[in-house]
This record gives sequence, C-alpha cells and structure tokens, in this order.
Amino acid sequence: MGKIETLDLLSLPIDNSWSFSDKTIKDTYYITHGYYTYPAKFIPQLASRLIKENSNENEVVVDPFMGSGTTIVEAIVNKRIGIGIDINNIAYLLARVKTTPINASLLLNELKQIELDLQHRLNGNYEFYLKQAIKIIPQNERIEYWFLPQQKEKLSIIFARILQIKNEDLKNFYLIAFAQILKSCSIWLQKSIKPTRDLNKKIYDPLELFLKQSQKMINKHIDFNRILPKEVRDSIDKYREIYCADSRKLPIDDETVSLIVTSPPYVTSYEYADLHQLPSLWFGYLDELSEFRKKFIGSAYKNRSEADLRSHLASEIISKLGNSKKRIEVNSYYADMLESFLEMKRVLKRGGKACIVIGNTEIKGVKLLNAEVFIEQFINIGFRVKNIIHREIPSKMLPSTRDTVTGRFTKSNDKNLKLVYPSEYILILEKL
Repeated sequence: MGKIETLDLLSLPIDNSWSFSDKTIKDTYYITHGYYTYPAKFIPQLASRLIKENSNENEVVVDPFMGSGTTIVEAIVNKRIGIGIDINNIAYLLARVKTTPINASLLLNELKQIELDLQHRLNGNYEFYLKQAIKIIPQNERIEYWFLPQQKEKLSIIFARILQIKNEDLKNFYLIAFAQILKSCSIWLQKSIKPTRDLNKKIYDPLELFLKQSQKMINKHIDFNRILPKEVRDSIDKYREIYCADSRKLPIDDETVSLIVTSPPYVTSYEYADLHQLPSLWFGYLDELSEFRKKFIGSAYKNRSEADLRSHLASEIISKLGNSKKRIEVNSYYADMLESFLEMKRVLKRGGKACIVIGNTEIKGVKLLNAEVFIEQFINIGFRVKNIIHREIPSKMLPSTRDTVTGRFTKSNDKNLKLVYPSEYILILEKL
C-alpha cells in the first residue's frame, strides 16, 4: 500500500456553481422528494447534475447508501436505471414509494374511502376498533415512552386501517404519510432532531395531520407522474431496483454499473438510527435500540481494530483519539467504508465513476479528514481522482455543531461548540 501525500482540500476554492444557493425548499422538495423528513439528504439538483454529467441514458446508476432515495428518483427521471441499497428498512420503504408511479385516481379514491372509514372508527364504535387495532401494533415500551395514551389510540386505529389496504403500492404510500406525522403526534421535541421529550408539547389531531399529509403527497405524486418519462413509467421495474441490504454486500453483478452517486453516513451513523425510531417502532423494525444501532456503518458495538484501513492518514487520525470509545467508532467507520468502497469497485465497469459527497469534521480536538482518507483508500484499491469539488454545505437536516468534549451532536446555543460540516466535498473517482 502506498502512502498518498495528504491533500489540503480546505484550500480548494469553493465552486459556487455546485452550491445551488438559488434553490428554495420548494425547489428541493419537488415531485416526491418532500414526502418524508429524512436526515442528511442531499438536494436532488446535486444528484441530478452528477448523474447527467457522468453517465448516459439507460446506463446503471447506483446509490449504496440511498437513504430517502434521492439519487434513484433523479436517475429514473433522467432515463437511467437506478439501483438503491440501504440497510435501514424505513429508507427501503420510502425509496420504493418515491419511485413507484401510481395512478392519481387510485390514490384519491383510496384516500376518500380511508377518510370515511376513519371518521366512523374514531367517532363511532371507538372501543371496538381500538381493541382490534391494539392487537396489530408491536408491543414495545418505547411506543409508550414517546406517545401519550390518547394519541397512541388514535394512531393505532389509523395504522390498522392502512394495513387493510390490499394494493401493496397504495398501502406503502399511506404508510409513508403515516410515518411523516408520527413526530408531530408524539412528545418528541418538535424542533429537535435529537431524541428529546417535551411533556408540554401541543397535542395535534392525528387524523387531521394524516389526511393533510396524504393529500400533499398525492399532489406531488401527480407532478412525479407527469415528469417521469413515459417509457420509464410504463416499465418501472426495468428502470428501478430497491434493496434493503448492506453496502458491504451489494446485490449487484460484477462490472455492470456505470456510475455511483452517494452521500455516505458520517462517523456517528448510529445517531441516524435514533432519528428513525418512531416509524421503526410502529412498523416493527425496531425491537431493542442498541441492536438497531449495530446494523449501521461505524457502530461502536463492533471493534474493527485489526482491520487494514488501506490509509496511513486514517491510522494517524485514529491514534490521536487515544483509548476512547470514539477511537473504536472512527476505526470501525473507516473499516466499514473501505469494505463499501471495495464493493463499489467490484460492481463498477472499468472506467466507471464513483461520486462521493462527504464532509470533514472534528471530534475531541482531532480533525477527521474523511474526504482525504476516502481519496487515499480509493487510490490504494485501484481508482484515480478525476475531480474534487469543494462546495458550501447544503441545508442538510443534521445538527451543525458538536460538543468539543464529548464529540456528540449538540444544540447550537450550547457552550464548547464546534461547527461540524462547514463545507463538503464531491469526490469524483474513476475505476482503473
């Protein structure tokens, strides 16, 4: 393994053409992109530009950390074959819904019937339907922790009604609408993305929120159906594949992919897991939170101390963290990411490109030069750097500060603050 001279990426000038500063939230939430509040999404305009500049129509574009499915939506909109992979069940469900064209009349008719049924169930024979609904939801004390009894009861009846929908695409569509209202209907502090309870939180009407969210999604889905090319809409299974799987074991054949566009998780990826607690609890994806966290990249529950990181810089960074839990997390993170990069190499064609959107940060006074480590790892496994773009950090839904002592995300008004992601990089790498 060769040692790569450390690049001073921070000195690269900001490329303002990649900031998309003229885009509003409405622009970035166009078509299906605004269905669900998902942490650390990159904007669709960024994914779209990378796809159009680095691939051709009908080529395969993959996102092995697809999250909410932004890359896959933009791939199929631009007549590429989009393949998305994520280990998170919520991501899998969301990406399927966002990329599945459904006739608007089916959605509207179903919503009308749901509304009639729920008006009867919530205002009529309430106790009868509640007894039926309670049997369906998972028995997990975390649901009791996050939801007041009255809210849990009403949500249970709505959830049970959704599960009665026979058409799988329609059912999944309304499950995402349900998932989106859960935070508002819980005692999770509304303006916080950290798991914090607010016992004095305003009580919202679940049915009102659900109907409003569903109608909003239908309106956006009509736009999606209109924008999606007809040949893609008529043969969606040919143009889109979604998997709930591990980025380190991609369900893709060797050398079949032209382009990878992805924004990998950051080093404390278990914090992403926390943000998906509520729908994961209701949908039965989460039993024990600690077990749920273990699935994610860089989990502190896995000690990868013996792994060859294929990066001298990564080893230097880890040594500076001493004998701490953060050392284990960072070591596991770089080891897991290397395994993901090796899988990217396996599935990419020769000359295929990987576009990696990543930022650097700092924990306990140690700079985590993620972009530089990734470059060194990619070069050492058989890639070359085609371009590095330095861009201002987008408005990703993540806390922007860390406590310099603990290294954990914290409120912006806390003391001992450190900006987490002041800017980020787009690494464009080509397989040799």
